Amino acid sequence: MRVLGQSPTARARFGAAAALFLMASGSTWADEAALLRCRELAAPAERFACYESIVVRAPALAPVRPPTAPAPGDVQFGLESKAPQLALQSIESSIPGRFTGWVPGDTILLANGQRWQVSDDSRGVVVVSDPKVKIRRGALGSFYMEIDGTNRSPKVRRLP
Repeated sequence: MRVLGQSPTARARFGAAAALFLMASGSTWADEAALLRCRELAAPAERFACYESIVVRAPALAPVRPPTAPAPGDVQFGLESKAPQLALQSIESSIPGRFTGWVPGDTILLANGQRWQVSDDSRGVVVVSDPKVKIRRGALGSFYMEIDGTNRSPKVRRLP
């Protein structure tokens, strides 16, 4: 190694760094007296061989414990929303009176009293009287309104 053949100061720094690394990494895993003895050697090859001959003790490992069984109430903790829902997949109603279409943000009142708001940026023009509608569930909790007389289904959300 070229670094070891440099000045005595560079060799001393390297030896000190190696000793410090060994002491810090294992919290006295290596024999400290042996490290000090190796540090005093002047010849790089001898010092390297000395460091290589030091026996490093392995750290004591903590015993591995088998996993404990969860408490009875803990089994469903955090899975409340993953419980199977027995919710309706769709509802059917109608829009009372004359319906001329929708634009984003429109509120549509159904005959069953529910109010639904168009929540996407779709627009539709259809002129019908008392059209039947079907509100069906979509992916990720969304709802779509299928309106008789058109093949377009705006994304909607229910208003209180």
